[in-house]
Amino acid sequence: MKILTEIFGNIHDDPKWSELLKNMDVEKADLDQWTAQKSRFLIHTDKGNEYAVSLKRHTPLRDGDIIDLDKEHNKAVVLGLALNEVLVIDLSKIDKTDRSSVERLCFELGHALGNQHWPALMKVEKIYVPLTVDKKVMSSVLDTHHFEGITYEFKQGNDIIPYLHPHEIRRLFGATGPDSKTHTHIH
Repeated sequence: MKILTEIFGNIHDDPKWSELLKNMDVEKADLDQWTAQKSRFLIHTDKGNEYAVSLKRHTPLRDGDIIDLDKEHNKAVVLGLALNEVLVIDLSKIDKTDRSSVERLCFELGHALGNQHWPALMKVEKIYVPLTVDKKVMSSVLDTHHFEGITYEFKQGNDIIPYLHPHEIRRLFGATGPDSKTHTHIH
């Protein structure tokens, strides 16, 4: 079994990669968000081949990464990442002049997210929460609390990756894998 140990480039970063791969036999391997956080795993390509992947620890993977490039045999392997959507809570519009209101909002928001056992990551004035239940449920939780001054939206996980460090990516997406303990309450 061939062991793949490096990322050669990304098809979305530079048109030269797309041009180079146009005339090659390209295999695609799709990773779920749990596997995409690991540095050692097996992949199965759309052409039925299996490869072992062994990258340096904390190497961030992105959709379109070229994980094998064999010019001699005119072959390449490209990764596809299927990351869940992310709830992005924006705190930039809250009134920061009233410290007690800010503290109360942060406490209540933390309680609301924690009560649902949703993993979350805060970066600058945004809170990122991976989709672990239906979007309607997540929206309902936020709307029910009437948090003043916050807005929220859902974004594709792949769109969030460029704003995060590798350890933050792992915390955000690795927390919602098959072995995670996330759950919702049944009322």
